[in-house]
Amino acid sequence: MATTPITPQSAQQMANAIRALAMDAVQAANSGHPGAPMGMADMAVALWGKHLRHNPTNPHWMNRDRFVLSNGHGSMLIYALLHLTGYKLPINELKNFRQLHSKTAGHPEVGVTPGVETTTGPLGQGLTNAVGMALAEKLLASEFNREGHAVVDHNTYVFLGDGCLMEGISHEAAALAGAWKLNKLIALYDDNGISIDGQVAPWFIDQTSLRFVAQGWNVIGPIDGHNAEVVSNAIVEAKKSTERPTLIICKTHIGKGSPNRANTAKAHGEPLGAEEIKLTRESIGWSHAPFVIPKEVYADWDAKEAGKATEQAWKDTFAAYQAAHPELAKELLRRMKGDLPKNFVQTAVDTVIAAHTKAETVASRKASQLALEAFTAALPELLGGSADLTGSNLTNTKSTPNLRFEALTGAVVKNEAGQGGRHINYGVREFGMAAIMNGVALHGGFIPYGGTFLTFSDYSRNAIRMAALMKQRVIHVFTHDSIGLGEDGPTHQSIEHAASLRLIPNLDVWRPGDTAETAVAWTVALQNKTKPTALLLSRQNISYAPKAESALAPDACGLDAISKGAYVLAEPAEVGLKKKAQAVLIATGSEVQLALKAQALLAERKIAVRVVSMPSNTTFDKQSADYKASVLPAGVPRVAVEMGVSDGWWKYGCAAVVGIDTYGESAPAPVLFQHFGFTAENVADTVQSVLQRKK
Repeated sequence: MATTPITPQSAQQMANAIRALAMDAVQAANSGHPGAPMGMADMAVALWGKHLRHNPTNPHWMNRDRFVLSNGHGSMLIYALLHLTGYKLPINELKNFRQLHSKTAGHPEVGVTPGVETTTGPLGQGLTNAVGMALAEKLLASEFNREGHAVVDHNTYVFLGDGCLMEGISHEAAALAGAWKLNKLIALYDDNGISIDGQVAPWFIDQTSLRFVAQGWNVIGPIDGHNAEVVSNAIVEAKKSTERPTLIICKTHIGKGSPNRANTAKAHGEPLGAEEIKLTRESIGWSHAPFVIPKEVYADWDAKEAGKATEQAWKDTFAAYQAAHPELAKELLRRMKGDLPKNFVQTAVDTVIAAHTKAETVASRKASQLALEAFTAALPELLGGSADLTGSNLTNTKSTPNLRFEALTGAVVKNEAGQGGRHINYGVREFGMAAIMNGVALHGGFIPYGGTFLTFSDYSRNAIRMAALMKQRVIHVFTHDSIGLGEDGPTHQSIEHAASLRLIPNLDVWRPGDTAETAVAWTVALQNKTKPTALLLSRQNISYAPKAESALAPDACGLDAISKGAYVLAEPAEVGLKKKAQAVLIATGSEVQLALKAQALLAERKIAVRVVSMPSNTTFDKQSADYKASVLPAGVPRVAVEMGVSDGWWKYGCAAVVGIDTYGESAPAPVLFQHFGFTAENVADTVQSVLQRKK
């Protein structure tokens, strides 16, 4: 909030400063979207000038309000706001809008620009991230606040436009926000009726207010989005809601102030042009040169002192909380920093050793649940869920009861021990789940994970990509990872999905082959503070792959080496051949057992083969050249085995790949394995054929 009172005259000048900066930056870049910032400027004055609790000198203080610009193409709005209110975003950065290495990218990016809470651009995801942030705030408040000590107590605000509401993900997110009664979520809808193709009326006929009421929201408006006082009063009213999120419908004019471009698609995504900017300056009474802001306008916008005072007041509150509840305060700080508990390493070691000792034959989805039993008990920050497939994904544990809310008050339902639920029923909303998890991770305090079938990663793929781009620790549990799921057929059988996920930069992908590998995969995923993880898990049972006791020793080639993404699982000597390997079989997931059986068959033919388990290509690819060579020695032919497309395996210098380059079929899994050549005999024959060609 600004330090000085905002008069109608100063509010107009504050809004015009945003309009001028938006026009000038887009014109300088000869690229961008001036219309949305110009249209939302008065809304921004109302929120940022009168309500938003933030501190430009410390953008990351824990109890700040979160602001999300979901219609991220209007990025000059948030850049102008951050600059004007006092964040470390100097005017030169605005002059370098959309230029290489500037802090003012075409769409806002978290981690690049101070004060930006999430990366927006793909429409609808910002709104959905905001739902995740509001959920995290509500759950942390329920867990940590005590009577007289409201240390977690802030709002989440989001600006959104027609495009966000047209995207299907907005329906998923809004429905869940209503079901979860996220009363501290306040969305301001820039209802200007214009998109790239022009007036939206012919193709966007939703009665938005009725839609949101039906989804459990409080709806205010339509109101005049160009009257900052009216918008501010609406925000005051929204804050009174105790059990519902609020949508404020603000009627606006895109390109407000532009004599010839306002209310047209031309204002949406291209510079106004020098002549139109001149006319706009005259129209709004802004006589200043490009990128020049009068001192009095800077003074009206300056939020540094107010922000420091607001944060200090919270620090005083937290100090009292710390004195009254020292352990709770320590735990809250740990979780907001994203640090794992001190006993995490021991928990992980115990979990992996237990898996190795028991050597159970279970599906890797069950192996995942076994690991989760240990990790969710040790890590209260683990917040799980599933897109209506809990019984199939096995993402629930004894420590994670279902999350529920009181029907009347909206409060988190707690058990006899005073604990709220930690497993979310997302319903059939894969995309919404993925983007909400991003918002939860961005807020801090939780490590979110959620499950669905691997084939449905297609629905959530863009949110997975955004997590990778934003470097967020989000864990995706993808089960039913191959034709091994059987009769459901090609619509559900993942063929290209593993390969396509491995192509996403900064996404760690694991396809473990037994209980120990699965426990290691979870360990690595939980330690990945700056990247998301996808765990690809089987429906069918997988036998445990025997590992030497020496594998438990540090740096040994085995359990410890699993965390490197690939390791030597079995040498020829283990099947009775005392000679060097003539070939290397590389396998992932359920196919590791197939490789071991083929190795035994080849031993009967006096052919020596090394078996390499590669649960994570993405992790193995980052290892040293020496380690890679120790696992995949030069000059030894390689054959890969995976129930998926073969393309990704050729980079390892494979002479052959036993894969599937067509869609699957509907039949029992054993029939499909035989049909597609996933038998020990076919793998052995493939290796033998490669060696014969080499001769």
